[in-house]
Amino acid sequence: MSRAKRKWDHIQLALAAGQAGLTGLEDIAFIHQSLPDIGIQHILLNTKIGGLDLGSPIFINAMTGGGGEKTMLINQELSITARETGMAMAVGSQMSAIKDKTEEKTYRIIREENPRGVVIANLGGEAAPDEVKMAVEMLEADALQIHLNVIQELVMPEGDRDFTGTLKRIEKIVKEIDLPVIVKEVGFGMNKETAAQLASVGVQAVDVGGYGGTNFARIENNRRDRLLNVFNEWGIPTAVSIVEAKMSGGKMNIISSGGIQTSLDIAKSLALGADMVGIAGHFLKILIKEGLEALISEVRIIHEELTFIMTALGAKTIHELQRTPLIIQGQTHHWLTERNIDTKQYSQRRIYD
Repeated sequence: MSRAKRKWDHIQLALAAGQAGLTGLEDIAFIHQSLPDIGIQHILLNTKIGGLDLGSPIFINAMTGGGGEKTMLINQELSITARETGMAMAVGSQMSAIKDKTEEKTYRIIREENPRGVVIANLGGEAAPDEVKMAVEMLEADALQIHLNVIQELVMPEGDRDFTGTLKRIEKIVKEIDLPVIVKEVGFGMNKETAAQLASVGVQAVDVGGYGGTNFARIENNRRDRLLNVFNEWGIPTAVSIVEAKMSGGKMNIISSGGIQTSLDIAKSLALGADMVGIAGHFLKILIKEGLEALISEVRIIHEELTFIMTALGAKTIHELQRTPLIIQGQTHHWLTERNIDTKQYSQRRIYD
């Protein structure tokens, strides 16, 4: 099967499968503040990732490209959305365009539609430095996202089976390109040990890509003759992954993704320690089913609701939101306790000491 055909299959299967919704964010509860002492006019939504100044803590996460005219249109409309709402945008894996130059247009359209926006290039952990440079140049990218998708590759009928040397390749890429490098999991979450390893080789940010969103094990199983169901429930939930990455000891920025759909999901992610939140499946579903204007409207509503939530909590900035007190309950509390992470540090903290 061609890469282009596989790309389009992934989109169709992702839309059909939907999202599991088991992110762990349902276990997070904010402590209500009756005297927040601020108004919506005080709220600032800007953030920083790997030295990049961003006007919104929300971005369009990696989805597609390399699937011919259909994916080019999707990327064009996603890029227009990013431009009109002040968000950054990451592209899907560019390996298809590196292997087949005719697919480059499905990615280049993003920069054409948003010449001054923040665009993030994307390749897998198997990429060589020369391929990375090609991907960056293709988009005039502001940052690079390297995705880790071991489980997806193992379930994929034509996927990779050898992941030897990935960390060393990432280290070499970090040294050879003068851009922020983000390492992203693809729906299976990230633990604190992995985050620490990535920090040790100079990675500036990790995108935890937690369990609870689009399930690529299930998607690939739909493409197999003999099912490999052992991986269908595999992974670390998004909420747990954020805390694990935060407790890794590395001085990296943390990006939350994996099943994020609402302004409350975003606020909880940021409060747990994320500096930015990536949304893919939710945005794609709206775009395909309701169109471009509906997606732009949804993003603007999310920004407004996030402003209201921060006002209710008395948090003027993303940094202050990361200090607001909250309660961690249920399976998320159990997991973190078993991993020797004290959840009381979240319930006892204050925005202002």
